Amino acid sequence: MNWIADYWWIILLVIILFAGLKTINQGTVGVITIFGRYQRVLLPGLRLIIPFIEQIYKRISIQNRSIEIEFQAVTADQANVYFKNMLLFAVQNANEDTIKKVAFKFINERELMQALTRTIEGTVRSFVATKRQAEILALRREIVEYVKEQIDTLLEDWGYHLLDLQINDITFDKAIIESMSRVVASNNLKAAAENEGQALLITKTKAAEADGNSIKIAAEAEREAARLRGQGVALFRQEVARGMTEAAEQMKQANLDTNVILFSMWTEAIKNFAEYGKGNVIFLDGSPDGMEHTMKQIQAMMVKQSGTIKA
Repeated sequence: MNWIADYWWIILLVIILFAGLKTINQGTVGVITIFGRYQRVLLPGLRLIIPFIEQIYKRISIQNRSIEIEFQAVTADQANVYFKNMLLFAVQNANEDTIKKVAFKFINERELMQALTRTIEGTVRSFVATKRQAEILALRREIVEYVKEQIDTLLEDWGYHLLDLQINDITFDKAIIESMSRVVASNNLKAAAENEGQALLITKTKAAEADGNSIKIAAEAEREAARLRGQGVALFRQEVARGMTEAAEQMKQANLDTNVILFSMWTEAIKNFAEYGKGNVIFLDGSPDGMEHTMKQIQAMMVKQSGTIKA
C-alpha cells in the first residue's frame, strides 16, 4: 500500500485523463461549453476535453431526419381539406456557425419540431385559402414548391435545410367526396353519350354515302342498259327493214306481189302471239279491213326505213 501513497498523484492524473475522454458518434457533433458559454465543436471520434470545466452541452445529429404531420386547411369556398405530409430535413452542414445556430436557437428538440410543423401548416393553409376545392387535387406539386420557397430562408436561419416535402394524402369531407364522385360519374356518362352519338352519326353518314353511291351506280347502269337496248332495237329495226326491202326488190324483179311479204309478216306475228303469249289476252282486228289497215301501216314503215337506209 506504500506505493499507492507514493504515486497517488499518478492515479489521479489517470482518472482525470479518462474523465476527459469523450466519444462522439458518427453522424453527430458535440457542442462544448465552459461554464455555460459556447467554446468549440467536437467532430466524430474519440475526443479529449478538460474535465470538470468543459461540458458537452448537446450532441447534434447531422443525419437526415423525417417527420409525418397531419393537419386541416380550408379552401376559398369553405371546403375542409385534410393533409398528411412527410417532411425530410437535415442540418445544413457541420460548420461551426451552423452548429451554433442549431444548438442555441431552440431550448430543446420538442420546441424545434413544434415550430417546424406549425410553420409548414401555416404556409400550406395560406396557399389553400386562395384556391377552390376543385383545384386542390391538381395543385399537389404547386403546394410543395410554394412551401419550400416560403420556409427555406427561415430554416436556413435555424441552421436546417428542407430536403423534401411529400404530400402523401389529400382528403375532403365525406359529403364533398361523394359529390365529387357524382360529378366525375356524370362527366363520364356525358363523354360516353357524346362518343356514342359521334359513332352513330359516322355510321349513318357512311351508310347514307354507301346508299347514295349504290343508287348512283345503279342509275348509271340502268342508263347504260337503256342506251344499249335502244341501240339494239334500232339495229334490229334497221336489219328488218333492210331484209324486207331486199325481199321486196327481188319479188318485184320476179313480177310477184309484194303484199305476200306483208301477209307473211302478219301471220308470223299471230303465230308468235299464240306461242309466247303465256296466257295474256291480245286483241287483234281480224277483219279484212283491219288487216288492210295494218298492212298499210307496215308498208309506210318500210318505205320510211328504206329511205333512211338509202340516205
